[in-house]
Formats: sequence, structure tokens, C-alpha cells
Amino acid sequence: MIYKIAVLPGDGIGPEVVREGTQLLSQIATLYGFGVEFSQGLVGGASIDAHGKPLTEPVLNLAKESHAVLLGAMGGPKWDGLDYSIRPERALLALRQELGLFANLRPVKLFPALVSASTLRREVVEGTDLLVVRDLTGGIYFGQPKGVTRLPDGTERGVNTEVYTTPEIERIARVAFDAARRRRKKVTSVDKANVLEATELWRRVVARVHRADGYGDVELEHMLVDNCAMQLIRNPKQF
Repeated sequence: MIYKIAVLPGDGIGPEVVREGTQLLSQIATLYGFGVEFSQGLVGGASIDAHGKPLTEPVLNLAKESHAVLLGAMGGPKWDGLDYSIRPERALLALRQELGLFANLRPVKLFPALVSASTLRREVVEGTDLLVVRDLTGGIYFGQPKGVTRLPDGTERGVNTEVYTTPEIERIARVAFDAARRRRKKVTSVDKANVLEATELWRRVVARVHRADGYGDVELEHMLVDNCAMQLIRNPKQF
């Protein structure tokens, strides 16, 4: 089997990281007896410099036709003055949306050799091993309306809209519960349900998926986002 990998180094540290990643993938392929075929494309600021836009159709098609995408980093001070519609980060959002990449899995694991590098006390941080499951294609990044408009009196108004639908919440909840089954069997759903209606819906749907979809073996707790920010520093091993 030969796997087609779209290699999109991007900007900043991206090319350096991706270069090492492709070397590692080649070694893994040799070790386990499969093939990899790398095809490279420009995204983000590098694409803006070359083509005037952060993501071109050929690169998007390359990503769609590949088995996987190895993506570096996007953006930097050089492009901060551009209009939002053509900034490097728009390529990242477009790739998420076009490829249906709705679930972002962010492992947080502290290796013993790095305990002393943390600003937290050893007894607080040692042994931390948690997984952040984040929705990528719903919410405030993609909700409409959005943008900056000029009002009749000459002032400006900026708007971003947080929107979630039941299916969007259900699918990310299932990803979290399935991941928890392979770990500590605990999910902490983070929201702002005390003041934001969109996340009140989030809390209700997550609770329903937990009850109705047979996840009784996984503990579910709900936590407000500001409290969660404190708990991650105060006691990260609870997650």
C-alpha cells in the first residue's frame, strides 16, 4: 500500500517541523513495510507571496486527493496588515471546512524529563496526561453574520456569531466519549451555559448523547470555561 501525503509546510517554523516529519514518516514506512508518496504545496503566507491568496484550488485539490495532510504553521507578522479575507490563517479554516475536519485532538502529556521546565510545582504538574477535544468547524469561527461594518454615524461595528447545531455537537461529543473509553473514562464538557444560549444547547446535547448513546461507562461532568481555565493550572491531573 502506498499512501499519498499532501505536504503543506506553510510559514515560520512550519517548513522545519514538516521536514523532520517527512523524514520520520519515511523511516516508519520502511520499518512497517508500506510506501509513502509526498506531494508538496504552498499554503498561508508562502502562498500569498507566490499566488496572492492563502490557498489555491490546486493545493486544495491535492489535499482532497491525498490520504493525509502533513501541515506546518501559518502566518506571521509579515502578513498581519492584510485584509482578514486573505490572511494566511484563512487557508487553515478553509482546509478544515472543505475536508470536514471537525475534531481537533490535542494531547497534553508531561514527560518526566520536562517536569522541572514547568512553572507549576512538581507535585501539581507531574503525571499530567489529558486530551483536549475541540470542535473545529462550528461555533464562532464559522458562524454568520460576521465582519466589520461602518455605521451611518461613521463609527464601526464588529460582529462574530457563535452558532452550533445539534448534529455538530453530537458528533464532537461522540469523539470525546469514544476517546475517553480508551483513556480514563472521564469527559469534562466545557461551556459557558450560564450566560450563552448556544452553549446551553451544547450542554443539553452532550448530556443527551451521554445518556442515549450508551456511554454510561464514561463519567461526564460539566464545567464553566472560566473555572476550567483555573482548574487546568490548579489541578491538571483531575482531567
